[in-house]
Amino acid sequence: MAPTGNEWLALTTEETLEPEIPICDPHHHFWVQRPEPLDYQQYLLEHLAADINSGHNVRSTVFVEARSSYRTEGPEEMRSVGEVEFVQAIADASATGQYGPGRAAHGIVGRADLKLGDSVRPVLEALQEASPNRFRGIRHSVGWDPSPELDNREVEGCLLRDDYRAGARVLADMGHVLENSLYFPQLDDLASFANAVPEVIIVLNHLGGFCRIGPYAGRDNEVMAEWRRGIAAVAACPNIVMKLGGIGMPRIGFDWHERETPVGSEEIAESIAPIMRYLIEQFGPSRCMFESNFPVDKVSFSYHVLFNAFKRVSAGYSASERADMFHDTAARVYRLD
Repeated sequence: MAPTGNEWLALTTEETLEPEIPICDPHHHFWVQRPEPLDYQQYLLEHLAADINSGHNVRSTVFVEARSSYRTEGPEEMRSVGEVEFVQAIADASATGQYGPGRAAHGIVGRADLKLGDSVRPVLEALQEASPNRFRGIRHSVGWDPSPELDNREVEGCLLRDDYRAGARVLADMGHVLENSLYFPQLDDLASFANAVPEVIIVLNHLGGFCRIGPYAGRDNEVMAEWRRGIAAVAACPNIVMKLGGIGMPRIGFDWHERETPVGSEEIAESIAPIMRYLIEQFGPSRCMFESNFPVDKVSFSYHVLFNAFKRVSAGYSASERADMFHDTAARVYRLD
């Protein structure tokens, strides 16, 4: 039987590059059990600890909502509070030091429906109460595409709705950030939203929705041109911050998850360099942060190999610029000690 999961990842080993560089991983998930057919159907503190203790200097992490461990009763809009309660307990366990020096879920990003408009405030207050010292904001993904080959997370045009924008203003008023994921054809809508609600800090996930599957497969020149144009539009909005990651998801268009032997960091770095360098050029290092997106990206490579690749692709930047992208931007945006 061919190896899978961690056994498969162990087929590719590397020395740790620059192990002294401090890292804040601003994007990972936890879940007890996922219904989808994923290789990593369970991902808890012991699993994250094994990844972040694999050689790199990961000092802290930020959990981002995964629709896991919701409450099973009570008002529908309040059920997501259960996930923050679940992760708060994990963060407390990590803070004991039992699982290593890195502080897992030092920041927590939950889920609330901004389409509630002004009525989202009690939900946000409940999320804050569930994690008084670590809750930092919510993710309300708006990914929508007319193609049936892509998964939709919201209704069409969500970013342009008055109720979504009203909810975002409440979020900003409470001092929290808005995580967002979408597909790259929606970047113009995001720029419009960011300009209409300039008081909210928006953290844009996963390369700004870069996608090369479904209707965007086999059209690299067109896709890259449209993506670059959209990225330039959102980068002009000073309240948007970019996450450099999500590269292991099959939708990005690489075949790494299908390899007999896992890909190494040199090939990853060479493959992603044009994408990463354009994002860094547009946003600047002080508005960029490298993310793992684990365990979703774990279908393609190990945590250790991924951060080696990030170090390779960032090798030409100054020490202070790299400090921003690996640690300081995330620590500032999520207000981490």
